[in-house]
Amino acid sequence: MVARRMFLFVTSLLICGHVFGQADEGSRIKQLHIYQDSLASLGKKMVNDENDLERKNANYQFIKTLVSALKINNSFLFPFDSVKSISILNSPDNRFRIMSWHVMNQDGSYRFYGTIQLNSGGPLKMFPLEDYSPLLKNPEDSVTDNRKWYGAQYYKIIPVYAQKPYYVLLGWKGNTVKSTKKVLEVLSFNNGEKPSFGMPVFEGNGKSRKRVIFEYARQVSMLLRYVSDQNLIVFDHLAPPDKKMKDQPETFGPDLTYDGYKLKDGHWAYVENLDMRNIPSNSDAEYVDPKKQAAKDKTLIHSN
Repeated sequence: MVARRMFLFVTSLLICGHVFGQADEGSRIKQLHIYQDSLASLGKKMVNDENDLERKNANYQFIKTLVSALKINNSFLFPFDSVKSISILNSPDNRFRIMSWHVMNQDGSYRFYGTIQLNSGGPLKMFPLEDYSPLLKNPEDSVTDNRKWYGAQYYKIIPVYAQKPYYVLLGWKGNTVKSTKKVLEVLSFNNGEKPSFGMPVFEGNGKSRKRVIFEYARQVSMLLRYVSDQNLIVFDHLAPPDKKMKDQPETFGPDLTYDGYKLKDGHWAYVENLDMRNIPSNSDAEYVDPKKQAAKDKTLIHSN
């Protein structure tokens, strides 16, 4: 009789614990959805508002709200997929995710923001990214940390399982009213956790680069994408409209030829004049140009 009572008591405790666990989980998800709605609204404002101060105020509130959301246990599992104003990329090995976004300045230039969230399985482990671009004198030769980040909005993560594993990030980096930039960035982790940006893995033209930066005229588009089945990063060859402008990258544009970087032994070897007939034909569809997205968002706002 005593044993039966003890069994019933333990069983009831387990049932209550399960019910309370479900309630806690439901409350957690509900809170994350509330934060997500706020982030989506603030995100639209920081991209679309015509007032410079309003965009920056919205961004300030966005950062505070995002940090509060990420502090909720197991927030790593919540996708925040309704927040269209930022890029959220999970690494293919699910080790981390990187969130990145931009705010346009009044003069048409951009400042970038972001954070790396580790998959901790519980309490938040996060590394805020601070855009240090204007102060990096030789960005293609610099190794930095999250406090001296060469800011960009990323749209692709490529894991490389070399002796020291690292990830190549493909990113858009709006620059000025005259030019746009794209970047091949390298992210690795020191001591298994602290992020480091830049690594001498891009080989070509007699030198090794720690990151690769492309600059071109703002009114044109540039292809930069990864072809996974060939371990190849392919991109438009950029050229000036006239040889006299070879030192003016703000005039550069695609010349209908293609170059690339081919992965070999943990490094990326530069390849010229790629035959695009051997490369699957699709556009740089993984990346949505913020200017086009902003125009789309404005249309949606006016239609509601």
